[in-house]
Amino acid sequence: MHQKLRLIALQHQGLNTSRAFGLGSQAVQQAIEHLGYIQIDTLAIIERAHHHTLWTRIPDYQPNYLQQLVRERCVFEYWFHAASFLPMRDYRFVLPQMEAIKRGESPYASQVEAKYINHVLDRIRIDGPLKARDFETSKKGSSNWWNWKPTKRALEKLFMQGDLMVADRDGMEKVYDLRERVLPDGTDTTEPSLQEFSEYLINQSIRANGLTTLKQLTHLRSGEVLRKTLQAMLNHKVEQNSLIEYRVEQMPPIYTTQEILDLKIRRPTSNVRLLSPFDNAIIHRDRMQALFEFDYRLECYTAKEKRQYGYFCLPILYKDRLVGRVDCKAHRKDGEFELIHLHIESKQIDLDSFMPSFTKTVLRFAIFNRCPFIRLSQVSPKKLSRVFRQAFNAVETVS
Repeated sequence: MHQKLRLIALQHQGLNTSRAFGLGSQAVQQAIEHLGYIQIDTLAIIERAHHHTLWTRIPDYQPNYLQQLVRERCVFEYWFHAASFLPMRDYRFVLPQMEAIKRGESPYASQVEAKYINHVLDRIRIDGPLKARDFETSKKGSSNWWNWKPTKRALEKLFMQGDLMVADRDGMEKVYDLRERVLPDGTDTTEPSLQEFSEYLINQSIRANGLTTLKQLTHLRSGEVLRKTLQAMLNHKVEQNSLIEYRVEQMPPIYTTQEILDLKIRRPTSNVRLLSPFDNAIIHRDRMQALFEFDYRLECYTAKEKRQYGYFCLPILYKDRLVGRVDCKAHRKDGEFELIHLHIESKQIDLDSFMPSFTKTVLRFAIFNRCPFIRLSQVSPKKLSRVFRQAFNAVETVS
């Protein structure tokens, strides 16, 4: 049954076909609306996570597609379980957190003096969209730095409580503007009830994954009231036959629909995908372990001497299994994409079918990272080193 659940999850994540969401910026919007969010991350050892996650699903993806959707007000930035791009149609469902921050009920509700709040709002209202660094040279009297740190905190607080929105980005720098100048006319700004918010989380998770659990729904969301409301909503949907509760050994209760379980899903035949550590399909590590029997932790925050696999390993998805991981780094100045350490962990891989798809995927990803050359530094187990080096030498010769 685990394979059936894996196939369901992969299909709903858009990972078992090459063009599940189509092509171009329209595919990016469709992917974000279907998945519910795309997590933002600032680490740049390879292409950043939000671009990587979309590239994995959209063959012709380019970073400017996402920036275009932000400028067209089709998506917006806010906090889901982490900093994310979300579909504009879901704006009202971030209002509970915004209001909680305004009321001082949230851990993100840092205290900032009113004078800094007013200063930031006045500057943006008069001068238009601004970045954080635009406040560095603000003057008061003879000082060249007008209390920069509290001003930056004011920007973040105003963003988190919804008075400011991110209108654009300059690289990774946020460009802030007043909400009323960013939010499209006609956007629903009715704050949802706790029941509505719970139903939204359930529906979003089922749509994006084909199945869900209570633990997945409450991932990085604290509060006993929300947990109890979600469980009550799940129970109600089961009673109404709109969801079924499914039991699998060594897994918590799974919620899905009978239609999803009855759907015939074709198993992927040869595709290989390199997944971002922040990819929607694997961000819930317990769920990843249960579905794929793959133990994964991002080790960039682990002391170097304690790392088992490497600083920034990407799980390798082959067909419907996670078969290994590869620690990568894009040396952009040299145009070289380094596979620092490739770990092949599945003993059932047919190398004759795996190798062509793997090398092709790595080459595509290297080019996406603006690196036309590939360097393979280490392979585990060592007995596979020669065959992988030969495969990449052939790719480099062809390219």
